[in-house]
Amino acid sequence: MSCPCGKGETLESCCGPYLEGARRPETAEALMRSRYTAFATGKVDYILDTHDPDRISEVDRKGTEEWSRGSEWLGFELVSTEHGGPDDDAGVVEFVARYKVKGVTIAHRERAVFRKHHGRWVFVDGQPVNPPPVRYEKPRPGRNDPCPCGSGKKYKKCHFLQDG
Repeated sequence: MSCPCGKGETLESCCGPYLEGARRPETAEALMRSRYTAFATGKVDYILDTHDPDRISEVDRKGTEEWSRGSEWLGFELVSTEHGGPDDDAGVVEFVARYKVKGVTIAHRERAVFRKHHGRWVFVDGQPVNPPPVRYEKPRPGRNDPCPCGSGKKYKKCHFLQDG
């Protein structure tokens, strides 16, 4: 089975040893990837074990378990990392986690904050990142141009009042 984290390795050679407690992630990115894999494979204990102990009371175990097991996990995309290396004490990982729940596909983009606690990486908090605004690339039609909707009317008689 390939690892859900998207690195292209098998689960056994990638995030599996982290989930089984045989190894600890050496970077914030590795922890983020392994946490995504834990969500995708229903390993809720790992999710809780890698949460900042100072903030663990904020986690709803039952809700986390229902979300993890009730979702179809579609993929993980790393956007960027800031610090979070083996010699750092803190780091930020921006990512997109794709999943489907109740038939709705969701692309969750987040900036996750990590820190080292007694020498091991833990997840502290995450802030959703809104996607960039959609920009209309084509020139806007003039008032007397044919309406782009194909109605055959002039733009001013069709959609101008709705758009303007």
